Amino acid sequence: MPAFEHHGASIYYEEFGKGFPILTFAPAGLASTIKVWSEPSAPVNPTTEFAANYRVIAMDQRNATGGRSRAPITAQDGWHTYAADHIALLDHLRIDRCHLYGQCIGGSFIMSLLKAQPQRFPCAVLAQPIGRVGPMKPGRAARFDAWAKSLEGHPEATEQVLDAFYHNLYDPGFLYSVDRAFVASCQTPSLVLAGNDEAHPYPISEETAKLLPHADFIAEWKTGAPLEAAKVRIKQFLSKHTPAHV
Repeated sequence: MPAFEHHGASIYYEEFGKGFPILTFAPAGLASTIKVWSEPSAPVNPTTEFAANYRVIAMDQRNATGGRSRAPITAQDGWHTYAADHIALLDHLRIDRCHLYGQCIGGSFIMSLLKAQPQRFPCAVLAQPIGRVGPMKPGRAARFDAWAKSLEGHPEATEQVLDAFYHNLYDPGFLYSVDRAFVASCQTPSLVLAGNDEAHPYPISEETAKLLPHADFIAEWKTGAPLEAAKVRIKQFLSKHTPAHV
């Protein structure tokens, strides 16, 4: 099983195809795992859609429900913790540069990486990024609590620790991992595919695309002819920004 250890975490990943690498982040929030890419909630499965021309890397996020990546949980954990996993995976695979493709929570993962190491990523595709419109609701989201209840073998994950982790992730607002000022300053060419529900609000996708200095926007893409058209545009976008020497 392809996994590696770093700073007390064991991170599981898989690779598909050959070519210029694409690091991918599946949807499903804190339950983001490789297998989610093959579910109906992921209209574009990069592990099959792009593997003919690219080296596609997928991973189970740390402590994801049903996943194979494990790590201790602390009150200091947040987006930077996940970014450290992602950077460590690229370093482990000796990948200096790669594209990024993420759906749902993947958008927040991507923005963390673009903030941490922008020179490493020629382009990024954000499919229905998560974000918050309006003030944060009191208490913890039901989806977070469902993830917390699924944890096994984590006696360190007390309610106090989980509360801190939750607020580290979701207090900041907008795209959660970064603010509007950073998005407006981000120079990475990006393609944004719109969300259309409460977890992935259309206004978040639309504003993200408007704020990013070098962004294209696809408003409709999840089914039928729009989905097939979106797949073509994504491939064209990735090809346009793939380094010529690869």
